[in-house]
Amino acid sequence: MASSLNVAKEAEGDSSTVPNWLELPKEITANILQRLDTIDIVKSACQVCPLWWNLCKDPLVWRTIRMTSFSCSLYIHAELVKICHYAVERSCGHLEEVDIEYFCTDQLLECITVNGSNLRRLRLLDCQQISDIGFSEAVRKLPQLEEVDISFCDLLKCSLDVLGRSCPLLKTLKFVTIGLEYFGYEHNDEEAFVIAETMPGIRHLNIRGNMLTNDGLLAILDGCPLLESLNIAECNNLRLSEGLRKRCREQIKYVRMWTPPYDDEDVDHVSYQDSILSAILRSL
Repeated sequence: MASSLNVAKEAEGDSSTVPNWLELPKEITANILQRLDTIDIVKSACQVCPLWWNLCKDPLVWRTIRMTSFSCSLYIHAELVKICHYAVERSCGHLEEVDIEYFCTDQLLECITVNGSNLRRLRLLDCQQISDIGFSEAVRKLPQLEEVDISFCDLLKCSLDVLGRSCPLLKTLKFVTIGLEYFGYEHNDEEAFVIAETMPGIRHLNIRGNMLTNDGLLAILDGCPLLESLNIAECNNLRLSEGLRKRCREQIKYVRMWTPPYDDEDVDHVSYQDSILSAILRSL
């Protein structure tokens, strides 16, 4: 009997240590909510309890719009656009970061610009419903942008030109392409020339798979003197001489330039880079 009482007391003691999430300070709960994927906030967190619903009314909860998780795959594009549109409007002009994969449209970009005067980071991955006109109109109204990723969006050099001229604070650009040279396209330095001409303050540039040649790379080296990292892997039109490789190494802190398959020459010239730095460049 005594042992039963001891077990009951131990169980009671354990239950008393379970935290009551509703008693957390509001600022901590709000911080937790901000770390969730936007679709989880809209579809789940808002409905947990009256306290969380009231916290979700705060525009600061919606400073970051992030819709990239596996949960997005449960919805069709039209539903995702609607959810994102709702979240953007709830920010009431406090947007600082937008991270969207696959489903962004010109109309959604327009909504983002209305609420994005303070937007610092924009990531649109594989959003092929975006047009050059829609993107250009948007970035003209987002002068505070510092980081942009528009990989696999089928945008042309005209979009890069408007981006560079409209966003003087731009420091990071990721513009990864599929490597169209594999499908019979000739070399093309136009995008590299635009970057060199309009983005003198850029520090991190990832143009993996671009069709630029040595001329385009030289233009970037001349026009972007503040570059700290550069990813030109799989740019198969490059024919780097030892002198050009040396200049890349001396001018830029981190360079990823090899292309598969890796031959001995490539490895020798970039042996100063280790796997950690490579991982950093891939994430830029």
